[in-house]
Amino acid sequence: MIKKRLLILGGTTEALQLHSLVTNIPNLEVITSLAGRTSQPISRSSRIGGFGGVSGLIEYLQREKIDFLIDATHPFASQMSWNAFKATKIVNIPSLQLLRSPWEQQEGDNWIEVDSNESAAQILSDLAERIFLTIGRQELATYAHLHTLWFLMRMIESPSPPLPSGHLLLARGPFSLVGEEFLLQKYNIQAVVTKNSGGSATYPKIIAARKLGLPVVMIQRPCVPEGDRVFDIQGAFDWLIKLISFNSNILSNRRQGFPS
Repeated sequence: MIKKRLLILGGTTEALQLHSLVTNIPNLEVITSLAGRTSQPISRSSRIGGFGGVSGLIEYLQREKIDFLIDATHPFASQMSWNAFKATKIVNIPSLQLLRSPWEQQEGDNWIEVDSNESAAQILSDLAERIFLTIGRQELATYAHLHTLWFLMRMIESPSPPLPSGHLLLARGPFSLVGEEFLLQKYNIQAVVTKNSGGSATYPKIIAARKLGLPVVMIQRPCVPEGDRVFDIQGAFDWLIKLISFNSNILSNRRQGFPS
């Protein structure tokens, strides 16, 4: 049987888990692509780096003879999602977005919802003086001009300057509720700034803020294309199995002379 080729656009824990799961599917070759923003461990069947926009991704899909694409990038990596959506439409291959469900505001939460880091930075001076900033390392410079504020900044890898004033904490989730409460109290945090990334690994900080009565500046997700979408790894696996079975049936019918 001819092998099919799957490209997973990664960058999340779910992408790595999906890669491990689908590599066991017979007659399927899996390639996972990472943007290279963090030095995550990857397998030999992976690549690192961008594609060069929509045209570069189209060229890659055609050159590598990719049959299916699953976009499992971070919810805030919207440009890559749009590029994947456009490229797969042009080359006419099935694509799926594996997207984490966003966090939903619960009773007791004090959320201030904003649409960007710039909007978050504009309101902080009137909100608190000591802030837990958990937005990753790419956009820290947005807060660097707030010299009167103190930030506890947590991320996976060291950022490049300019940085806000405060303390840098390098750590990778998942995090516990006990640990998050201790962290907020140890550093006398008065407010939290975070992206609505979803998932369970970093959600304990939201619960801790709720228990301590702290406001949370919640940066909302950017728009992503409307297409086939699932919210868990099992859904992505089932989608792929269905496609592979469908294509195998077509090939079998053609070989036997049956109409497809």
